[in-house]
Amino acid sequence: MNTIIKKVDYINPKNDEDVFLEAASIIKNGGLVAFPTETVYGLGANALDPIAVKKIYEAKGRPSDNPLIVHISEISQIYPLVKNISKKAEKLMRVFWPGPITIIFNKTDLIPSETSGGLSTVAIRFPENKTARYFIKKAGFPIAAPSANSSGRPSPTRASHVKLDLNSKIDMIIDGGYSEFGLESTIIDVSSDIPCLLRPGSVTKEMIENTIGKISVDKAVLEKLENGERPKAPGMKYTHYSPLANVTIINGEQENVISKINSLIKENIEKDLKVGVIATEQTKGKYICDNIIVIGDRNNLKEIASNLFISLRRCDNLGLSQVYAEAFNETGIGMAIMNRLKKAAGYNIINV
Repeated sequence: MNTIIKKVDYINPKNDEDVFLEAASIIKNGGLVAFPTETVYGLGANALDPIAVKKIYEAKGRPSDNPLIVHISEISQIYPLVKNISKKAEKLMRVFWPGPITIIFNKTDLIPSETSGGLSTVAIRFPENKTARYFIKKAGFPIAAPSANSSGRPSPTRASHVKLDLNSKIDMIIDGGYSEFGLESTIIDVSSDIPCLLRPGSVTKEMIENTIGKISVDKAVLEKLENGERPKAPGMKYTHYSPLANVTIINGEQENVISKINSLIKENIEKDLKVGVIATEQTKGKYICDNIIVIGDRNNLKEIASNLFISLRRCDNLGLSQVYAEAFNETGIGMAIMNRLKKAAGYNIINV
């Protein structure tokens, strides 16, 4: 398959009407189109077409019990897709949509089981990104779209990342620049009485609770699901976001973390392994290592979130065998950063 790559004006998508008409034609004929959102790039197919949706799983190498997020371009599109929109759900929609939050509802029969991963619920997102919304509008129906990467790899925040993973496997990539937030959307389940956070993101737990009151947090946010446990949302069960190198998180007081990482660097050098460190601006000069990947300023967690997947992909560019990453405080957006880092490391954490 020859993957078409087209750049568009992400400020005013209407300037590239022909590109969106071509993309819409591909989608309407059961094809796959990668497109930018404010979180990461998504890999889109017709959410109502089970055959098209299966192509997403095939292109990504994604397990079929891992549900997909359905993207809409306007609020009115949600009503045929879901049942029982609660008052809390309505408030979340009013406050945070369009934006980087996905809401899980009980689904109607219009959503095929292939899209929902066999669950009775469906995840819906109304993205803020103009390119995403214009593409969905031109398609004329909801778009099912996980991140546009090979399953388990770091999520793509640039069209070049999509090309690296999926070139020749999908029909088209819409290049709409970089993704602003750099982490996938927050996922909140409102299908039962007590809303439950299934995946942290840029819309934080604190922001949600300030809007609708106390929520619960699914254990998969903080720890690994056991074999046989079914994921309720994308990214909950399987190893995700991983570079080819082994990743280990070092958690503790800063000086202890630096000391421990330096001792581990020495061990790896003795084994003739190429080692790297994901460090912050505050610590980048304190490691005895040639391969320092600066993720950002520790006091600016939004910057760190935006740079996380780029940093993990750089590990592969450098040909590293082992990577050590500093841990971050798990409040606010730090919960989302650590959720992704833990999955990238396969929950390999050393406390010092």
